This record gives sequence, C-alpha cells and structure tokens, in this order.
Amino acid sequence: MSDENRRILAELLAVQEQGGSVALAMVVKARGSVPRRAGAKMLVYADGRTSGTVGGGQMESRVIAEAEQSLRDGRPRLIPYALVKPERGDPGLCGGELEVYVEPYLPPATVYIFGCGHVGQALAAQARLAGFHVVVSDDRPELVTPEHIPHADKYLPGSATDVLAAEPIHANTFIALVTRNVKLDRDILRLVLPSAARYIGVMGSRRRWKHTCELLLEAGVDEAELTRVRSPLGLDIHAETPAEIAVSIMAEIIKIKAEGRPARF
Repeated sequence: MSDENRRILAELLAVQEQGGSVALAMVVKARGSVPRRAGAKMLVYADGRTSGTVGGGQMESRVIAEAEQSLRDGRPRLIPYALVKPERGDPGLCGGELEVYVEPYLPPATVYIFGCGHVGQALAAQARLAGFHVVVSDDRPELVTPEHIPHADKYLPGSATDVLAAEPIHANTFIALVTRNVKLDRDILRLVLPSAARYIGVMGSRRRWKHTCELLLEAGVDEAELTRVRSPLGLDIHAETPAEIAVSIMAEIIKIKAEGRPARF
C-alpha cells in the first residue's frame, strides 16, 4: 500500500471515530492512457473538500459531485468515465477509460425520539431491535432514564436547544416527535427543520398538525420547510396501541432508509 493510500485510509478512520461523514472514491478499473491507476483513492467531504486525487480535471469534478450526492442519499455508486476530450479538461489524451467506485461513510443510522411517553418507550424498543442507534429526549427528566425507557443508547433530558447542542443531527438521523402537545412540537421543529435529518415525523391527528403548522408560520418558519415533515408519521397500518404505532413508524423509517432518499424529500 502506498503512503498516500495509507494516509487517506487513516483519515477515513479518524472521521468515522469522530462521528463525521465522508465519501471514499476509488479507481477500480483503468484502461489505456489514464492519470491514475486502479487503487487510487480520494476522500470527499459534504462541503466539497477533498483529500487525495483520482486524476483531476472534469472527471474528478464529476466524481466529487457524485460523492456529495452519495452523502445525501447514503448510496454508493459506480462512475464510468472515458477520457476522450482533453479540451474539456480530461487529463488523458489516448482515449483511456476509468471506473470510480464511490462509497459514503456516514455516522450510524440514528433514531432521535422526542417524547418518552408510551409511544416513545415502544419506539425506542423497535428502533433498537431494528439495529438503529437510539437517542431519547424529553423535558421531563424523570422519564429520560434507563429504568423508564430501557432500550435507548443515549439519554438527553432537558430543553430541545440544550439537547441538540449535546447530540447534533446528521444526514443519517431519523427524527420522531411523539410529544404530549403542539407547543413542544413547535419549539422542537423550529430547531430541527433546518437540519440535515433524513426524516422528520410528528405524531398526532391531521387537525393537530394543522394547528402546529399555524404556530410555526406565526413564528416565521418558511411554509416550504413544512413540506418535509411527515404527519401523521408512520405507515398507515391502522395502528392503535403504542406498540403498533411504533411498528408503523419504524416501517416508514426503514423504507425511507432503504430507498436512499435525500435529507429533503
């Protein structure tokens, strides 16, 4: 392994250990006159920063764009490229061909539950069973305990502002608001709507959601932001009990995760 590849892999591991997001691009096939051979690697961050190179020029610009998209939808991709037009910036002159594999490395898929009542308890259990990292929060500290809600990985009592500072939202976060009133929903949504969360769902009737929307609009939230919220959340399976509602919510989250939808759908 070259020193360059060793450095890039060490950087990738460091990003993962810190809970960050990065995409690894690697040349997997090279034929003819090409700037880099199979095995060349590059890291691409969500803000477009890169480390390493897979060849430069128009080809590398395309790889960077695809890598940024992979960080949004969570899906790998294989990018074929023919280096046939040096006038557009291709570094090759003899019709070489490359294939670059891009794989996103995201933080663990996380279900972020606001509200530790009956549905929150059941949802934490279902999310843990499905293999998600589970974060629970409530402004009532006595509910945010392993005794009350034993299936969480992280317990964050307190205000939404303090909680989100302690556990920031990332592009692999699925947020479920299963709170006790619309004012809490309003306050939490004002903070999470601008985030990179893959999914935001709010429990309650359509009438309750309409009232929540009215409160958010009065608070200055852009109406377009509200379109990304699922309410009522969960797939329609005629769920009634907290356990059934939790199953419907996780079914919707798993479906969106599997479809690789971007953070804003």
